[in-house]
Amino acid sequence: MPLIIVTGFPTSGKTSRAKQLHDYLSGRIRESSTTNTAATTSPKYRLHLISDQTLSIPRSVYDLSATPAHVRSANASEKDARASIYGAVKRVLSDRDIVILDGLNYIKGWRYQLFCESKAVRTPSCVLQIGCERERAKGVNEERLRQREQQRQDPSNTRIDDSNALDKEKSEGEDQDGPYEPENWENLVFRYEEPNPMTRWDSPLFTLIWEDGEEQTKQVFDSMWDTIAGSARKLVRPNQATVQRSRDAGGDYLYVLDKETQEIVKKILDQQSEDGGDEISIPRGGGNDADELVVELPAGKKVGLPQLQRLRRAYMGLHRGGIGLEGVGNMGLERIRETFVDYLNDAFEKDN
Repeated sequence: MPLIIVTGFPTSGKTSRAKQLHDYLSGRIRESSTTNTAATTSPKYRLHLISDQTLSIPRSVYDLSATPAHVRSANASEKDARASIYGAVKRVLSDRDIVILDGLNYIKGWRYQLFCESKAVRTPSCVLQIGCERERAKGVNEERLRQREQQRQDPSNTRIDDSNALDKEKSEGEDQDGPYEPENWENLVFRYEEPNPMTRWDSPLFTLIWEDGEEQTKQVFDSMWDTIAGSARKLVRPNQATVQRSRDAGGDYLYVLDKETQEIVKKILDQQSEDGGDEISIPRGGGNDADELVVELPAGKKVGLPQLQRLRRAYMGLHRGGIGLEGVGNMGLERIRETFVDYLNDAFEKDN
């Protein structure tokens, strides 16, 4: 199932929306499990919520104010944090898992990396953008800074000003880690790269703004569910360059390719005569030894080891990287021997 990437300004209500989405999807998963006619004890889908809070990543890792300007582009703490998030997503992402990634996710290259990872496991991805005015999000952060200062001055005072109930509701989830430092907040907003629905890694793009109520939120979540698990879900195919082709050769493909071709070369050297023109029988392998392969050597001369090794290296070069294997199917032991024998026969025929 898909990867849902939540993005938006810092302190814009992303965590609250992610929790609402988690509750909504939990209900839909329960509904889909109860309506499933198959008698299964486990739910059809599994749901995961991954965020900085769940991975115990502090907000200070994004703070570049104490970092010299010439090393800010190589911020090791932020890169380590993204590596932890990427590892957590990769461990659970599959066709049976819905992953909600709650976080800043402000770099388009980072979102593209996540898109490629979901595509590699043949599951869709989408982006949920939390729209919020810059001044409103900044006001939320400043209010948290003020409350933190009050707590430092008077630890016994736990009263929180809830005069703005809407602001409190939208930002309560993100208040667990406290506010961002002012300079850090400004820096993150400046670096934010807004999703573009015209790019494949940011589409489909769903948007919720700060003022959206329960009805509008449910409509957006319904559209998301239809896209990721309903009739509108599209078939995802990984890029051909990243597909691991099936080669049931009983072990590592390159090792078996080298071993089998070397064995055929050895049989030719052992069985050919001085005059040449022999027909060398090669077992087909794969339990089908009754039907043997035949290498037809050129007449009038003996084929030497250098020539055979040169042909073997050329054959391995064609098949090492999987070039052109889409049309030949499963490159197992039997298929390797068959194609190598055909390659040798074609080469010897051209020499004659």
